[in-house]
Amino acid sequence: MPLFENEKYLDELKSRAKQSRIYKMHQSIGLEVAALLEDPSHKALYMKLAKKHGADKILQLAKTVAEKKDIKNKGAYFMKVIHNIK
Repeated sequence: MPLFENEKYLDELKSRAKQSRIYKMHQSIGLEVAALLEDPSHKALYMKLAKKHGADKILQLAKTVAEKKDIKNKGAYFMKVIHNIK
């Protein structure tokens, strides 16, 4: 393979790595919860919680937390509430 084609191939792989791949429902819900709570760094945690506790329950709780305007750290508040529910 000529050098030019090899570079194009590597660039293609880099661009593919940046794209999100969602295969399961809990992954989609986890990303939505992370967006609602404005906490994208913990999206894997929210995916895990959606898988464990059910997507509807987690999403409804996240929407409730997101609606509250007086909360500074929505992600931490969400985790406190989910811990108290258990």
